Amino acid sequence: MKSERFLLDTNIFILLFNDRLVENLPLGEILCSVITEMELLSFPLLTSAEENMIRARLTSLMVYGIDEAVKEQTIRLRRAIRLKLPDAIIAATALTHKAILVTNDKALHMIPELDCRSLELKT
Repeated sequence: MKSERFLLDTNIFILLFNDRLVENLPLGEILCSVITEMELLSFPLLTSAEENMIRARLTSLMVYGIDEAVKEQTIRLRRAIRLKLPDAIIAATALTHKAILVTNDKALHMIPELDCRSLELKT
């Protein structure tokens, strides 16, 4: 049986790193976009220990770059829906690589053809 593929949005990583999720990550292949990698590693106040932890976590994942298919899908999404460019790239990456996008960003849940899941937060 083929396992499901899940592309994690940046907000899910941040919630996970800050122990704010009630639920575990879904079972299956976990992926991310190079945009998420860049967003996570570019926080101005990131400590060396935090950077090392993020890099260690990401080494176990498939990190997808921006190829021609992702680029074209991003352009299509941005023309159809007013998304920020990083969000459009992440959504396009999930669509291109047939992955379920795990995000708590409500705007991304509004993309009709995108399969999204959110995770419950601790109160």
